[in-house]
Amino acid sequence: MLDTEKRTVLVVDDIPENIELLSAVLRNEYKVKAALNGELALKIARSDNKPDIILLDVMMPKMDGYEVCRQLKLDVSTASIPVIFVTAKSEVIDEQKGFDFGAVDYITKPISPPIVSARIKSHLALYDQSRHLERLVAQRTQDLHKTRLEVIHRLGKAAEYKDNETGMHVIRMSYFCKFMAERLGMSEEWVDLLHNAAPMHDIGKIGIPDAILLKPGKLDNEEWEVMKNHAAYGGEIIGDSDEPLLNMAREIAVCHHEKWDGTGYPNGLAGKDIPLSARIVSIADVFDALTSERPYKKAWSEERAIDLIKSEAGKHFDPDLVPLFLSCLDEVRSVQKRFRDESFD
Repeated sequence: MLDTEKRTVLVVDDIPENIELLSAVLRNEYKVKAALNGELALKIARSDNKPDIILLDVMMPKMDGYEVCRQLKLDVSTASIPVIFVTAKSEVIDEQKGFDFGAVDYITKPISPPIVSARIKSHLALYDQSRHLERLVAQRTQDLHKTRLEVIHRLGKAAEYKDNETGMHVIRMSYFCKFMAERLGMSEEWVDLLHNAAPMHDIGKIGIPDAILLKPGKLDNEEWEVMKNHAAYGGEIIGDSDEPLLNMAREIAVCHHEKWDGTGYPNGLAGKDIPLSARIVSIADVFDALTSERPYKKAWSEERAIDLIKSEAGKHFDPDLVPLFLSCLDEVRSVQKRFRDESFD
């Protein structure tokens, strides 16, 4: 085996002779690094070329092995590195203390070379297995997340298709929401949630009768009252959940037709009582609806749509979010070009 292929063992001991003894036992099979004190051991462990396993003495000046182990386990970059205490402290209470600090094994001096070699091999094998399982779990989690997002997007598109939409609307408006949330300085996690929850805003339209939803002309008062139920239906379809994405999707579905001045529906919420996610979606949804062509209407010009958005600041829309949206227009135009609707000619 080439030296570059060898696993790395960090030996930490304040006595050079002890380091040399362990190095003699290990150097044929492993690449050995050494540290004469705890501070240097932590520096090596936190470097780009981390050791695969650490053999750690307990009794050292300034910083003993227990403290070194404690700091290793507190640092996310080094917490998973197996630590084996190699020490002359042979009392059961000392051994228990070592395990309490997170060590995987405890070897007493004077060492037995075969035991040291066997323990290192065993714990490296367990370490490799653990990392392999972590990778599998991470990949599975990523696959599940991707599948969940795909289902959400498809459901969002289903609602739009039922409403004479092309499905591109939910993609465009979700990007508009993302741009606004980023401008607002929200966390990356919150921005991602909004981007993926926004397509569910009109899922409740699935519950509206086609005779009303697809009516080519203006709805009468009775029909309009039925249409407004889609917000509440959306909340019922998504349901209550502790999952952050579905929780945000529900608040958007229920509240995206609320208005800043309290004249919206279904609950007549006003101002900041309306969830921020829904206030953002409201602007993005209306702008894209206005500037999109549909079988029953021509697309508005961008200038006309912007004039309406501005005029509704403080009435329909959050007055602080309107200028934020306008600052995103370059990105908005790029998304409109990328995700164009098919022509209705």
